[in-house]
Amino acid sequence: MNSNNPRSQLFWLFQSCGWIVYAILTELMIKIPSEEPWTIHIPHLIIDVACGFLITLTLRRFYNCFSQQELKVKVALRIMLLLIATLLWTQIKWISLQWLYGNWWLSMSWFDFGTWTSASLTMLSTWTAFYYGIKIYLDNLEQTQKAAEATHLAKESQLKMLRYQLNPHFMFNSINAICTLILKKESLQAVNMLEKLCDLLRHSLYTDPLEKVAIKEEIAMLRTYLDIEQCRFADKLEVNISVDEPCNDLLIPSLLIQPLVENALKHGMRADQKMVITINVEKTKSALLIKVADTGKGFDDNKKTKRGIGLANCEQRLKLIYGNSHRIEKGNATTGGAWFCISLPINGLQS
Repeated sequence: MNSNNPRSQLFWLFQSCGWIVYAILTELMIKIPSEEPWTIHIPHLIIDVACGFLITLTLRRFYNCFSQQELKVKVALRIMLLLIATLLWTQIKWISLQWLYGNWWLSMSWFDFGTWTSASLTMLSTWTAFYYGIKIYLDNLEQTQKAAEATHLAKESQLKMLRYQLNPHFMFNSINAICTLILKKESLQAVNMLEKLCDLLRHSLYTDPLEKVAIKEEIAMLRTYLDIEQCRFADKLEVNISVDEPCNDLLIPSLLIQPLVENALKHGMRADQKMVITINVEKTKSALLIKVADTGKGFDDNKKTKRGIGLANCEQRLKLIYGNSHRIEKGNATTGGAWFCISLPINGLQS
């Protein structure tokens, strides 16, 4: 038996405590009221309890051996085994008692046989019922734990997949922009943009997709991304970032804000108009608010809005991590452009 196995430890505790209780009950109900001398009934009680304990260990081993059989065969074998164990224990009790009295052999009367066998059967049947009760409970607990582990692994895999989807999404756009700069013979700007892209990819590769990062780290990565986009759009893009001081050390999923900004650039940018993107991060008593607003096209209410990979990805990640405790809102500003606001529970963001 593996002593480090919680299942084995629980069964061992159950058997030990069960037979201690049995010894006490036997002493109180049978031995003390009888006229049997102490020099006889104390050794007999010890032999009785020890043999019963060994018999239950044997029963447990055989019960486990029969666990792969069909239900009908399993039940029949266990009933037969229980009856054999009962008869064996009864004979051990009787023979040991006669031996303590100095009699090598004395046959049992039918009354003694019925009384002693009933007591043995009751005890072993009760033990068997408790054994299967604990076994069913532990099996259900194990299945629940396995299901929870499988769900957790599936959740982790899905989160990793969602995070890694973001990398090629902005990488291809950046590489195309670098190629354009090279074709225009703007080598210094292309080199600068390439260095920024390397920094961004290095950060992305060395950051665990399942770990959260401090907001100040997320904003630093966002600024690197915006530097790349600034190389692409030059004076057509203006970005304003405002982060409340108490928010800097709060933890959020990595690469959470960047897809919102990329979505604004991809779906909101006008060819003949300057885009202004404003990012605000602030803290209330119960929530962290992350708002991204732009002066672009806005959401089209007359048809199904194309959100792109970024927004859909962001919503799925937040649902997996926070369940129903987060809130996502979006809309069009009265002055033009779109806004997107994420509200995260403050009690799940501390380091």
